[in-house]
Amino acid sequence: MKVLFVSSGNNRYGISPIIKNQGDSLVKEGVEVDYFTIKGKGLKGYIKAIFELREYLKNNHYDIIHAHYWLSGISAALSGAKPLVVSLMGDDVKANGVFRAIVSFFHSFFWDKTIVKSKDMYKSFGKKDVAIIPNGVDLEKFRPIEKKFALEVTGWDENKRHILFTANPKREVKNFALTKEAFELLNSDEIELHALVDIPNEKVPFFYNSADVVVMSSLWEGSPNAIKEAMACNIPIVSTDVGDVKDVIGDTKGCYVSSANAREFAYFIKEALAFKGRTNGREHVRALSSLNIAQVLIALYNRVLKGK
Repeated sequence: MKVLFVSSGNNRYGISPIIKNQGDSLVKEGVEVDYFTIKGKGLKGYIKAIFELREYLKNNHYDIIHAHYWLSGISAALSGAKPLVVSLMGDDVKANGVFRAIVSFFHSFFWDKTIVKSKDMYKSFGKKDVAIIPNGVDLEKFRPIEKKFALEVTGWDENKRHILFTANPKREVKNFALTKEAFELLNSDEIELHALVDIPNEKVPFFYNSADVVVMSSLWEGSPNAIKEAMACNIPIVSTDVGDVKDVIGDTKGCYVSSANAREFAYFIKEALAFKGRTNGREHVRALSSLNIAQVLIALYNRVLKGK
């Protein structure tokens, strides 16, 4: 089977690590995967991509075109890409009425299959004929690493406790204000707060393993990989109840789901910091390994091809 991934190529390191990880996992299962990346931010870049992708597809044949995020899905649809599978990632389902109506229109009339990442997204999208397939986690890359060794890579103070915020604080949807307020309520010089910003993907596991607790305070998410990656590293977690976080964490001791109240969030951070040793989060996310998710995707591709 030959598959073309279509997505933004504006990430600092090229294609999004989440998408590249999914492609790599499919390759391990015997699928041939190529990438068509959309360059240039804003609507102009996606309009330009329509014509570029149309020309590309004249000279290259694929069994499946799989676009990631709604704008990539629209560009792919208008280029004539068929059969077309589109993964919605979170923001595209939680968008306001106009954008959601556009996504719903293309889902109904252009896309052969739409994927959402969690039950929460499924409910928000309100369409029964979509597949729920979360992003997988690379268990070979994201694994427990001795903290002393991880700290040598991050350069953090080994004599302090460390909280890792899993995103760029400038992204409003990540709601850094809640994490910052909770951190200030802890009022301790022995605790440091860090953010995961512009870190090469191969170094990210060292940042998780340097942390005493990983936090996510987002307003909404689809199926956040940061939570699964931290679970795979057996690190305590505090997160707001977004996307599939509650299902992924389950009853893992040392991991907590909080409301968006800063005092409650700070309380759970204290609990996580007081947790002794590592969690057993890795055992809870084995079913979400990249290779398992790859097999689910391949089955979906085959169903789409049969429908064609």
